[in-house]
Amino acid sequence: MGGFVIASSKADGSSSHGRSSPHVQVSHTMPADTPKPPRLLEQVRRSCRSRHFSRRTQNAYASWVRRFVNFHDRRHPRDLGTSAIADFLSYLANDRNVSSSTQNQAASALLFLYREVLGLTVEVPTDVIRPRKPRRLPVVLSRAEVTAVLRHLPDNKRLVASLLYGSGLRLLEALQLRVKDIAIDRNEIIVRAGKGDRDRVTMLPRIVRPELIRQIAFVRKQHERDCARGSGWVDLPTALERKAPSAARDLAWQYLFPASRQYLDRTNGEQRRHHLHESAMQRAVTQAVRNAGITQRASCHTFRHSLPPISSRTATTFVPCRSCSATAMWRPR
Repeated sequence: MGGFVIASSKADGSSSHGRSSPHVQVSHTMPADTPKPPRLLEQVRRSCRSRHFSRRTQNAYASWVRRFVNFHDRRHPRDLGTSAIADFLSYLANDRNVSSSTQNQAASALLFLYREVLGLTVEVPTDVIRPRKPRRLPVVLSRAEVTAVLRHLPDNKRLVASLLYGSGLRLLEALQLRVKDIAIDRNEIIVRAGKGDRDRVTMLPRIVRPELIRQIAFVRKQHERDCARGSGWVDLPTALERKAPSAARDLAWQYLFPASRQYLDRTNGEQRRHHLHESAMQRAVTQAVRNAGITQRASCHTFRHSLPPISSRTATTFVPCRSCSATAMWRPR
């Protein structure tokens, strides 16, 4: 803890009482073990984590703060004002030609930096208009096109795409599924901490039940081999790892679509297995779309847009997608 350093030296003269009067020097010092304040980006990440923002939001906000600082010659944001925010947002819109959603995300990140991290009152510049997200018509594949794409996917990735199409899952929601989230008997899939950190229950297509049963059996055998080699751990959400340490090697918490390789957790030296990376799934779908001869620019999210209507409809229906602000146009098939 901090304190004072008192140094005394004998004076040349004597005091009125006949005793030497020491000359006292008082100086403020910082102890050697005083931790340095965290850097600006680390402060942003800590503020995001304390508010339970997703990891993607943390990375996005930290990235925008870094770009903002670099744009203003690495000056600290505390020394900048509203005009600096306006200049940066105008640069994004005019010079970088970013979309409205990207500009809104940058503005939200800077407002979070000033209001929540630095504790300064800053408003959105009046001369910079925050555009609204336009409604776009997404790419929607027919059943024949979806079947053609699925035919060109490997087994495990075809099952992921089938869940995106038949259950309406987002890509990360499907990849982050655990074994315990599949209710085969009830034909249900439990989505934990989905978009907006909300849980929900969605349908499990009966056509994929046999493949899901085989996938769970594969995960069980792979987990048993990992445990026999002294590994078999998996990352757990929030503080569950401290509350239930044995759950990290429980089959119920293993990912339904595990990665092919393990990684070393440097904090405790455990060999863990993460879920299949989203980039691997995205590359596989892009190649499958190309091999199927589809000229539309389809992606993993296209399966969610192409989800067939549950009930038969006689008129065209417009359904907004909460994931990308697009408006899907459903027709009876």
